[in-house]
Amino acid sequence: MKILKAFRYRLEPTEEQARQLSRYRGCMRFVWNKALALQKGRLEAGYPLLSYGDLAKLLTLWRHSDEYGFLSEAPEHPLQWTLKFLMQSIKVAFDPVHPSCFPTFKKKNRDEAGMRYPDAKQIKFDLATQDQEGRNVLPKVFLPKIGWVKFRHSRIMDGSLRNATVTWHAGYWYVSFQTEVEIPEPVVHPSTSEVGIDRGIVHFLALSDETFVDAPGWFRRYEAQVAWEMRKLSRMKKFSKNWRKQVANIQRLHAHIANARLDFLHKTSTIISKNHAIVFVEDLHVKNMSKSAKGTKAHPGKKVRSKSGLNKAILDQGWSMFQTLLTYKLTWQGGYLKTVPAPYTSQTCPMPTCGHTSKENRISQADFTCTKCGYHANADTVGAMNVLRVGLTRIACLPA
Repeated sequence: MKILKAFRYRLEPTEEQARQLSRYRGCMRFVWNKALALQKGRLEAGYPLLSYGDLAKLLTLWRHSDEYGFLSEAPEHPLQWTLKFLMQSIKVAFDPVHPSCFPTFKKKNRDEAGMRYPDAKQIKFDLATQDQEGRNVLPKVFLPKIGWVKFRHSRIMDGSLRNATVTWHAGYWYVSFQTEVEIPEPVVHPSTSEVGIDRGIVHFLALSDETFVDAPGWFRRYEAQVAWEMRKLSRMKKFSKNWRKQVANIQRLHAHIANARLDFLHKTSTIISKNHAIVFVEDLHVKNMSKSAKGTKAHPGKKVRSKSGLNKAILDQGWSMFQTLLTYKLTWQGGYLKTVPAPYTSQTCPMPTCGHTSKENRISQADFTCTKCGYHANADTVGAMNVLRVGLTRIACLPA
């Protein structure tokens, strides 16, 4: 079985290389915005959308024109893949089953797509850590039209290289390599255990074996510092030199919070995927759970402040990302993840001889006491036990 892996490293370009990358990134943004404006204009006029082939032909004309000739300085393949990413976003927006928002115009230093180099043959590596004089140096990667760029080789990359993507985030350049790895099939998970997981706010995870995993609360830890930096920004003249420096400081702070969260989610999902063959989780719609309660002027929302705090806590937990990481890691290990309906999991008695469901069973946020049989336990643990019970029942009902 073949699987895809991604390896992300931080680049250390020279000043000239950084300027080149910035110019190329601006070209990607220009191509995205111009093609998107063209497609939106055709939609508003009632004309059919142009295909990727048509846009690629227009890109060739732009690159050879006097007005947009600066596009010829940028590598061609990343520009073409910018159009592919755009067409993919438009296709998803019109998906009848899982529609998404229509793509929007990209602003400088905000939500910019990476530069994709699809030809692995053009990517070369120099992993030497010492020069001819014995001094320690960083390894290098060769990127078309940029040359040899130093990067921090923080871990070994395995598999055969398929493509490379250069991105910019919070003041730093990164390169991501996608590789294809062959693993034996079928993969047999080393464990035979099943576990149910209840995701929450007080405890990040409550497992059906009565264990808990607590999250550090990444944004809460730095919330006061973020507010302080934002107040400093508000007193500066917009787009001034100091204003830009302060924006970069805030971006780095948010990047630090996101990196800490992702590191925790990776470690936690790795441990669970190695210890359990089958994992059941609630089918949570996090996007709907974290919707704003502000409402409109005509119909203002209720308990807006408390709902805002709950939304912040939900999004700080990273529930969706954790489920995504756990899904593919279990697949690699030979296990699998299943979702079960979320309603009543914390209101149902988990005892096989009872199963009484009532909202009075959960006497508080943390305590569960069955009003019929008197079973008492932590409410989150009860939810995880019910997730496991429902999941095993649904598996047993599937045809062999």
